[in-house]
Amino acid sequence: MNPRDFTPHHMNITADDIAGNGEVGRYIILPGSDGRAAAISEHFTNRGVREHSRRHNFYFGTLVTGDSRIEVATVATGMGCPSVDIIVNELVRLGARRLLRVGTSGSLQPGRIPIGSIVIATAAARDEGTTRHYMPMEVPAVASVEMVRAAQRACAVCGVERSFTGIVHTKDSLFARELDAGPRTVENERFMKLMTQSGVLASEMEAAMLFTLAQVYTQELLGDDGPSAISVEAGAVL
Repeated sequence: MNPRDFTPHHMNITADDIAGNGEVGRYIILPGSDGRAAAISEHFTNRGVREHSRRHNFYFGTLVTGDSRIEVATVATGMGCPSVDIIVNELVRLGARRLLRVGTSGSLQPGRIPIGSIVIATAAARDEGTTRHYMPMEVPAVASVEMVRAAQRACAVCGVERSFTGIVHTKDSLFARELDAGPRTVENERFMKLMTQSGVLASEMEAAMLFTLAQVYTQELLGDDGPSAISVEAGAVL
């Protein structure tokens, strides 16, 4: 998989825009909306942007902390797994290997995870249809251990008082599953109660797709390049 042979259709970027941090490439931060991506990029030095008509604008720059300099970028995925599928596929094919979703979620454990908490996802329940095109439902969508540990360290360094680590729930329909829309209200209420009883921490709409693509592409890269391949590492902080 040669990044220079690929031309994306939904972002105005090339493999050169992804390059950085040695062979790893830029660390890519993935919010849902362009407004959030723009706000995140305000923390970058040497900030630049590659605009696109679909509003998947690619903001890039450097994060500087003391003597440490990390080349980063941020771009909106849009909402839901089908949109994440498109954007993350294009990023990985261009050479992205470190991907972090940041966004919001709804607590499924309100008694111990109140509003304003941070949830670090270790895996995602695949209650959606897009990942089924990549791997069977028996295979879990799991976050990268490196990303989970890095997020935990960041919360500790930043003094975050309420951070929780565990499984999240990825759904296709916010309104049907959680807001009583449609004729299957009773079934949906039972399902969400089951998620809570199973210890799932929070519900959102994108993490399962991101984790699945990281797993699938890592396996493909290992097959192409062997043990020297740089794996695709993905995480989610919600």
